[in-house]
Amino acid sequence: MSTLDDLPTNWGRWGLDDERGTLNFITPEARLRGVTEARTGETVSLAFPITPVVLGGGRPGPPTMTPTPAAISQVLAYTGSPASVDILTINTHHATMTHIDALGHIAPNGMIYPGVAFAEVAMGGTLRQGSTTAFIDGIVTRGVLLDLAPGGRIDDGHEVTREDLENAEQRAGVRVESGDALVIRGGWNLATDFSMTLPFLSLDAVLWMGEREISVLASDIGDKPPMGGAVMALHAFALPRLGLPLIDNANVTALAETAANLSRYSFLFTVGAIPVRGATGIPVNPLAVF
Repeated sequence: MSTLDDLPTNWGRWGLDDERGTLNFITPEARLRGVTEARTGETVSLAFPITPVVLGGGRPGPPTMTPTPAAISQVLAYTGSPASVDILTINTHHATMTHIDALGHIAPNGMIYPGVAFAEVAMGGTLRQGSTTAFIDGIVTRGVLLDLAPGGRIDDGHEVTREDLENAEQRAGVRVESGDALVIRGGWNLATDFSMTLPFLSLDAVLWMGEREISVLASDIGDKPPMGGAVMALHAFALPRLGLPLIDNANVTALAETAANLSRYSFLFTVGAIPVRGATGIPVNPLAVF
């Protein structure tokens, strides 16, 4: 059984002050490769829409008061003028919300990318390194969709391996290259299917992603729950060891339909996050432009 110390790492590859991790693979050439994929102008969102839970309001008052946690909680205030204002409280890593994990989100053995102690950078209620600061300039590159079960979904409990990913590549007629954003569709919804035995991405699959030098991963399936000392391939290895940002709970249904209709599985991939510094994650609305 592999341990973290047995696995490859990108610690120190771009320096001990680096916060971008595998986003460093997005060179100007990789961005231009993505831009050339935008040909028809069709645009698809990879985010689930969120309806905030009402916590309180001005005039009129809310019919119910719902406690946190929720993906987003809202307090709406009527100011007495034509304008109203509200306060949104965001539960960043909520299972129903499409969000991107910063590299300091998970600290196995107390360490985060690029090989620094979490305790040294988490001070004063914020992160001084490995945070959402890395995303404030946005992400622009080529995206590639690997659909593991076109028209359906992979079996419950299925362990996705590099062979599964390479078979999806062959079906799509595309090859994942350095700097690409990888989008994986298993046909599941992590929020609504959570009570079932979910499929998961294996360590073998994530090692393949590292070999291909992908820049960011967006997927509708995730980690196997840690049992028996097994490494969580995404959150305990890819995120803190490879420095691979993870877009959790991606909504890839419309993307898969559009890609199949166009017979094109590569596209311009963009992410614009709220330019918040020092957080462990932030909601995002990734866009695929064909």
